[in-house]
Amino acid sequence: MTFLEKIKHPLFWTNFFKVAVPFFAIVTVISLLINSSSEIFSGDFETLNNYNFSEGKWKSFFGLKVIFSAFYGLYITNKKMK
Repeated sequence: MTFLEKIKHPLFWTNFFKVAVPFFAIVTVISLLINSSSEIFSGDFETLNNYNFSEGKWKSFFGLKVIFSAFYGLYITNKKMK
């Protein structure tokens, strides 16, 4: 079955979300730990917010992760479905 045939099945999208959503959550947590571990462990969430999310920074923070998670989910789901 080709990729275009697979994406027409509802099971494909169910499996896609089963892969992409947890992957997005894991990548987000790891990214926060790498970029702002000292702020997280000290409880300085004001600085964490200013560094990662304020003034439109959340778009670049989450944007790449959403796109990467979507491509990863599509790849893995396409690879595993027959």
